[in-house]
Amino acid sequence: MENETLFNEDAEPPGPSAGLVVVPNKTTNFFSLTTNNHLPSLAKSKPERLYFPFKDSPRSRVFRKKHYPDISRIEWFDWRWQFQNAIRHVQTLDAMVHLSDNERQAMMHPSGDLPVAITPYYASLISPEDPSSPLRRCVIPVVDECLHTKGEEEDPLGEDADSPVPGIVHRYPDRVLFLVTDICSTYCRYCTRSRIFGRQHQCFIDTAKWEKALDYIASNPNVRDVLLSGGDPLTLSDDRLEWLLSRLKEIPHVELVRIGTKVPVVMPQRITPALVSMLKKCHPLWMSIHVTHPDELTPEMSAACIRLADAGIPLGSQTVLLAGINDSVSTMTRLVHGLLQIRVRPYYLYQCDPIPGSSHFRTPISKGLEIIQGLRGHTTGYAVPTFVVDAPGGGGKIPLLPEYAIGWDKGDLMMRNYEGNIFRYPDNHAESKDIH
Repeated sequence: MENETLFNEDAEPPGPSAGLVVVPNKTTNFFSLTTNNHLPSLAKSKPERLYFPFKDSPRSRVFRKKHYPDISRIEWFDWRWQFQNAIRHVQTLDAMVHLSDNERQAMMHPSGDLPVAITPYYASLISPEDPSSPLRRCVIPVVDECLHTKGEEEDPLGEDADSPVPGIVHRYPDRVLFLVTDICSTYCRYCTRSRIFGRQHQCFIDTAKWEKALDYIASNPNVRDVLLSGGDPLTLSDDRLEWLLSRLKEIPHVELVRIGTKVPVVMPQRITPALVSMLKKCHPLWMSIHVTHPDELTPEMSAACIRLADAGIPLGSQTVLLAGINDSVSTMTRLVHGLLQIRVRPYYLYQCDPIPGSSHFRTPISKGLEIIQGLRGHTTGYAVPTFVVDAPGGGGKIPLLPEYAIGWDKGDLMMRNYEGNIFRYPDNHAESKDIH
């Protein structure tokens, strides 16, 4: 039986502290341009530096012993090992999940820029036999990605047009999107920014680019909210992330920072005591977690979210509506209920963006409205996300709701409740009007 001793909580998982760079001043050039240097290197560590963040689930344990028999629990729970050993090649993946001819062809003859990368942990959650299983469809390509349909665009949200300096998207008056990296630990096949992963020399982890982005934020006093995204900001090392958060904290008009990430879902080992201790120094800090399906709500992911919540970080979820994956009221109900139990507030339900090769993922708009109608009134309001369409061409997020307001009759607002019953509200100040 393997040793399950808990070690020093102030330490990160295995990996040398020497691999982390101490930043002596604001202009030190410690940024990386390659995946290999994106995080501290792995090496033998002294036992007192080791710490198991979580207890592994039975499924994860069985998968590790079958496919990684020489990898210890210590290594498995090292987020750097997970990151550096992401599954990228068809031969490796085929040995684990028995690829269909469709999947194998798509991996051997990729149609676009989006690479394949799946952390070993997330691979342990994938059904090895069923190509139609939800998590498998999210991360393993199929030949349908070659099918480009009307209305699909590489940059459907028009982010490039709203980018005044590299890495910054400034669409709304009081907030900016700061793309700090073009690297993820696991790539979702429906990613709205799939275009950036294939660009030559596009990596955002560059001193000059980050400094220009920070200068832009500092020179625009209307910006009170900065959303860090990418890529995934939590693939950065603690020191790099702390440097960036500290610089943002020095800008007087920046009131809060948000981090958009899927790391707690695909690589929960990243949520170490050391990371959380650092993030606690950067309040007010919020986090949006990209969650797709209730099968992702594992003990490891739950522990990661609870650890973040215990650190005072408000957590919200962002879920993309995907055909055949989570497009039913029952599946979405399981997801939102599970999220609330681990202190994550369901925040947004997104209509899938029309990137090239995404038609097999996209649902009719009516499906999203049907799901919201199936949640509203049938469960607590905290469990009901806002259904939004991110309007193509840079229109921003537009919320959509089922038609609860019917119209006015003799000064009364006519309303339909969640059961379909009609009620009147005495709206005495309203003129006779029709809202349609």
